[in-house]
Amino acid sequence: MRKGAAASPAPAGGRVVPVARHRDHGPVQGGSEALDVSSHRSVSRGADNVVSKAVMEQFTPGTSVLKAADRLPGVSFSSTDPLGIDLWGASIYVRGFFMDQLGVTLDGIPLNDQTYESNNGLNIIQAAISDDIDRSIISEGPGGVNVPSTSTLGGTMQFETGDPKDQLGGKVSQGFGSYSSFRTYARLDSGKLNSTGTKFMTAYSRSDEGMWAGGGSQFQQQVDAKLVQPIGHESVMKAFFNWSDLAEWNYWDTSLAMLDGLGWRTPHLYPNYAKAYNYVAGNISLPTTDAIEANGDSPYLYDGGQHEINYTGGLNFDLALTERLRWRSTLYGTSQTGYYTYSDTSTPSADTEAPFSQEVWQNRQERYGFTTSFLYKIANHSLDAGVWYENNNQEAGLFWYNEPTLGQGAPLKTVGPYDTYGKAFQQGYGFNWRTNNFAFHLQDTWRPIENLRVTAGFKSMLATTAGGASYNNPDYTGADALPNGTMTASSAFLPHVGASYHFLKNHEFYFDLAENMRTYQVLPNGVGNSPWSVQDQTAFKKLQNGVSPEKDWVYAVGYRYTDKLIQASLAGYHVDARNRLQAATEGTILAPVSTVVPTSVHTNGVDAAVTLTPIKGLALYNSVSYNHSTYGGNISTSDGVYYTKGKKIVNFPQFMYKANLSYRWKGLETHFDVHYYSKRYYSYVNDTSVPGYWLASTGARYNFGKVGFAKNLSVDFNVYNLFNSKYISMMGQNGNPMSGDYQSLERGAVREFFGTVSAEF
Repeated sequence: MRKGAAASPAPAGGRVVPVARHRDHGPVQGGSEALDVSSHRSVSRGADNVVSKAVMEQFTPGTSVLKAADRLPGVSFSSTDPLGIDLWGASIYVRGFFMDQLGVTLDGIPLNDQTYESNNGLNIIQAAISDDIDRSIISEGPGGVNVPSTSTLGGTMQFETGDPKDQLGGKVSQGFGSYSSFRTYARLDSGKLNSTGTKFMTAYSRSDEGMWAGGGSQFQQQVDAKLVQPIGHESVMKAFFNWSDLAEWNYWDTSLAMLDGLGWRTPHLYPNYAKAYNYVAGNISLPTTDAIEANGDSPYLYDGGQHEINYTGGLNFDLALTERLRWRSTLYGTSQTGYYTYSDTSTPSADTEAPFSQEVWQNRQERYGFTTSFLYKIANHSLDAGVWYENNNQEAGLFWYNEPTLGQGAPLKTVGPYDTYGKAFQQGYGFNWRTNNFAFHLQDTWRPIENLRVTAGFKSMLATTAGGASYNNPDYTGADALPNGTMTASSAFLPHVGASYHFLKNHEFYFDLAENMRTYQVLPNGVGNSPWSVQDQTAFKKLQNGVSPEKDWVYAVGYRYTDKLIQASLAGYHVDARNRLQAATEGTILAPVSTVVPTSVHTNGVDAAVTLTPIKGLALYNSVSYNHSTYGGNISTSDGVYYTKGKKIVNFPQFMYKANLSYRWKGLETHFDVHYYSKRYYSYVNDTSVPGYWLASTGARYNFGKVGFAKNLSVDFNVYNLFNSKYISMMGQNGNPMSGDYQSLERGAVREFFGTVSAEF
């Protein structure tokens, strides 16, 4: 993460703005690139875009910052809940790249994989309170060589928390919403404590989002703390810490057959344990259809959810060694303990009479590492050279716990504890891995003339993972031996070349091209697209000896025009991806059969956006995106050959339209958003799909200014899904079918209302 970069505020209405940044020191300020719009400055730099604090403030407090990134053309975010905090039911794509194919950092700390099932990183909503994130820098191009990540294939997302304020003070806010939702946030800033400028902040948030279908809630609490210590006039040390606790019931996975046969709001059965008990025991029947039965769906389960506890900490140094030389380093560590559960109707409890049990995936991950780089300026060149090292220790296990006999005690909750009626009576598997990641980058940013910047560099990557299955229950897995062994992904030279040319007044042309590599993902048996997730050791050995890490070439070219009345952009891109490990799922959700097969993907796309600011305070934003991504070959499985060559990629819309109308007058701010997402294919052979949909939201906020001891006393009101559209949000969280239907869809939230009162002091 580059330091010394002040937040780039959005103009009236808080639109998303592009940002210009030298690779060696923050945003470009002044010169022909600077433009004043309604007293706000925005500048541009290549494929980087900023989602500023002003944009985030248009959303209900507590909303995931990934949801704000959805304003950008080419970005698709979806979630089962209106705030986007349900990890199991949320996903983000950037120009067809899934969230496990993006490079993500927080204050320079690598977060890597953003997926719900990840054993390779941490989701941003688990690493920082959204209120404390000042801005997000989204690169929709290849991503920079200096971003520490093992998953960057098609872009980067760099999140920056705000520094403590110079004056003693704080902020409190209280929010309420539909389905008994509430959210509390409190922050304290110390102000400068001494002549050296020492200052710190600490914040706490607590939210409980009600479920729009079924019982339970989605509870989160977090603590942030940040310390800033200036060192002289040009250097600084910053320390950041976050603790998060997530206890969430999830919305039950559905299929096309379930939606057709049971309707939109079919929930899990929690908290009606007696109904679930008698249904599984065969004492009562519940509605079903022949299509549901033929598909092997499990339409009625008691509950499902997750519980996670996470710690994130980092120490940043930005030291001016000389006028020309800077040294920047980050030391960091993360710890993640997660439990992911649902009621398993195929496995009765062993020590009670309950006809089902609680199935629990137990994951553990600890990552420690550092980045360090030197930035040297000479003549018209800025040289950046650095290394990144990380050690990642991961564990994953699958266990079953007893539910009580009906009337003999309270049932287990999906968020735990799980051993109320004894220790786990069965284990399916156990995995342990140790991964060491190393990367080196070297980059030169050259300015032959003032309005032209040329960047050329490369990175080298080496990632070695050793380990695999430490326990196998062949009665469950059906395999004599599960995957275990060492795999290394390496590349000595991954080039990146780009340029940004500001020609004439208000015009910019840029291009980026790079070769990227993603290291092998680490996931247990039957989960995702990892070599270790295949069925047995034999299949793993074939991959170990015959597969190569995924690489791609990404090409992007774009044009921008910016003045006081109009800001317009047009970008085209092309991607050739090879050696992509594609997870293929067969069977049912309770008895999945997973395999991983290599394939290739080819992408052509275009994004266009325009923002009109005809009068002070009014902004109208429109964007369109088209993405044509197809598989480059057929996929062979044990069931035969699936003819996927030329078929569209799954889960991502080919066409998107987005609009935002915002108006600011004195203390009043209003906004209206509408998004359209086209049809998305569900199966790899494209014989099933979900329809396109429109989604609209609106909101308003009024700032009363200073009232008594309170400053910036404000109230806001937001409506999510204004027209109560029915739509599919997350797709493929349990994998996608090769052909036909599968129980791996999540429904989007219905219309909900939120209000918040906040004040600073």
